[in-house]
Amino acid sequence: MALFSPQALTDRIRDLARNEQIILSALAVAVGLLGGGAAIGFREAIEWVQFVFYGFDGELFHSMAADHPWWWILLAPAGGGVLVGLILRFFSPEKRPLGVADVIEASALHGGRMSLNAGLRGFVISAITIGSGGSAGREGPVVHFAAALAAKTARVLHLDRSLGQTLLGCGVAAGVAASFNAPIAGVFFALEVVTGNYALRAFAPVVIASVTGTIVSRAYFGDYPAFILPPHEIGSFWEFPAFAMLGVLSAVVAMAFVWSIDAVQRTHKRLDLPIWARPAMAGLLVGAIGVTFPQVMGVGYEATDEALNEELALHMLILLIVLKTAATAITLGSGMGGGVFSPSLFLGAMLGGAFGVVATGFFPHLSSGHGAYTLVGMGAVAGAVLGAPISTILIVFEMTGDYALTIAVMIATVIASQVMLQVFGRGFFGFQLAARGVNLAGGRESRVLRQTKIKTVMKQDFVTLQPSARLPEVRRALTQTSYAEVFVVDEEGILVGTLTLLDLADDAFDRSHDDQVRAIDVCRRDPPTADQDDDLEEAMWFLERCGEEHVAVVDEASGKLVGVLHERDVLSAYHHTVLETRKEERI
Repeated sequence: MALFSPQALTDRIRDLARNEQIILSALAVAVGLLGGGAAIGFREAIEWVQFVFYGFDGELFHSMAADHPWWWILLAPAGGGVLVGLILRFFSPEKRPLGVADVIEASALHGGRMSLNAGLRGFVISAITIGSGGSAGREGPVVHFAAALAAKTARVLHLDRSLGQTLLGCGVAAGVAASFNAPIAGVFFALEVVTGNYALRAFAPVVIASVTGTIVSRAYFGDYPAFILPPHEIGSFWEFPAFAMLGVLSAVVAMAFVWSIDAVQRTHKRLDLPIWARPAMAGLLVGAIGVTFPQVMGVGYEATDEALNEELALHMLILLIVLKTAATAITLGSGMGGGVFSPSLFLGAMLGGAFGVVATGFFPHLSSGHGAYTLVGMGAVAGAVLGAPISTILIVFEMTGDYALTIAVMIATVIASQVMLQVFGRGFFGFQLAARGVNLAGGRESRVLRQTKIKTVMKQDFVTLQPSARLPEVRRALTQTSYAEVFVVDEEGILVGTLTLLDLADDAFDRSHDDQVRAIDVCRRDPPTADQDDDLEEAMWFLERCGEEHVAVVDEASGKLVGVLHERDVLSAYHHTVLETRKEERI
């Protein structure tokens, strides 16, 4: 028999065509094309909106805005805010623009399922926000829209949960890679921030999607770094303490930035302004700042580039830190769209530039130049805000192509991220999720347990008694259960108490009080109960605290007994979760 007969070759090709990884790789290419297209479409949409509002397009925003009268700069962002407010009021069930935090939640808690309609709304809201002069980043909306396209692809093809999450990661990677012209960073952002799965089974498709998205972006925009820097080299190893100090200061700026956005949101809730009015007011305030300092409007890459090339004075660098923080907090905290990465780079550039000017003034013979500190600050602030030091370091490196300062960026970014984590407990995306009551702490097993409700594992193997039941009936009921516990409920099925053989004490065998003692007299009143809508992680902690092996499950609204939760079933579900998670992560 021939080693490679036509039939054997045909069978092999058929097997490959059915191979899950081959199919997933092909889908990764498709999602990469969608992600690259999303990045191109969003940037073009911003420029179109910008042309409508200002009569020009491109990234030289504050240079071109100088040619407009002050009232135009004041009112244009407010006009964009009016449009955003109307969309939020009449077309957005969420009443807020969605972003990267929602992608993280979808991956961790919803099996990678996202709404394409919500993605389109976020696309439009963010394009109007940035194009009209709102202070926000363009990368976050691209990531969200690319992820929504990937989720839609998975839903159309009826992919299971694991494949859906992987495809979602492909969409994120393609969006990041196409936005920053940074394929390596795209891969690690998707894995570090969104999926948390580094297994080869998930890694390979994400790489394919990231590379595809980058190719699409480069074919359209060209292969150029986002910022052109003069060459830098570390002047002395004595600079490393200065880089570390810059990392600490970067964490302070990052915390102030995140806190400011939250403060604006809390202020709006306290004032109880209508959802539709908040973006218009925000646009007016941002426009007021932009009349004198147009550098804070839009994405802000022009001012960032000026800081990198040492074109801004010390007082301007410091002033722009304060004003950009305020403008972005007002924009994002008021319900307008956009991301935080570009503003974080802006803030880091201004902080690093200011720090570099001071450090160079004190130690000119040791300094690499304040442009070098500008680059280091960009990575440190962005890494702390995003809570993603690995991908941020790679993004900064790929955006600038400056390898010589990568070590300094690494040191400052890691220190800033650690300080942010220790003091704040989380980055911006984690802060957003926590504000909505979404807890993603712990490993993937914990997240899966939090998705599993008690009602899915509770049993119906309970025996009930009326409060008036006499001892003979109680004894018979106890013999009918495998775990020697019965539940006392009233006529409406509302739990009154629980009863075990131990609760009967002497009456368990003494029949002299059979006609006198009722179930209500010997049961435990107000026993520990579990709500059927609680998750299994809460159930595990609850069982440990109360020391019970069997707990009544009640409907929280009515108090009716609906099931019983056995400790063995919770442990079995946890064991199954661990095995399934390990299976998904196998290489």
